[in-house]
Amino acid sequence: MAIERTFSIIKPDATNRNLTGAINAVIEAAGLRIVAQKRIRMTKAQAETFYAVHSARPFFGELVEFMTSAPVVVQVLEADNAVAKYREVMGATNPANAAEGTIRKLFALSMGENSAHGSDSVDNAAIEIAQFFAGNEIVG
Repeated sequence: MAIERTFSIIKPDATNRNLTGAINAVIEAAGLRIVAQKRIRMTKAQAETFYAVHSARPFFGELVEFMTSAPVVVQVLEADNAVAKYREVMGATNPANAAEGTIRKLFALSMGENSAHGSDSVDNAAIEIAQFFAGNEIVG
């Protein structure tokens, strides 16, 4: 197994309900280590850049509006196979299909307000981490 880093966002629906600590507890209980974390108010430009892959999709504007509607918590997580492990911990995008005990099953309000984002690959994790963290902000 290889130690990896992945990127996480605790989304506005969760921060608005003061769930950062509860979500962090699920993350840490799964064996993921939080090696960087900060609460930010994502700008429109940051959200548009982050979700650029979806820019042609009909939900893009709504997604950008949602992600800038309230603070988010951006994180760097570390573990053996962190990307796959965190995706499992988050659960299915649609909380109705998410496994019991996952972040989305426990906390998501809907498919759109699903409480968490996680990188889908090691390469994308590196890109996403670099968008929000300088190297000296990550302390493992």
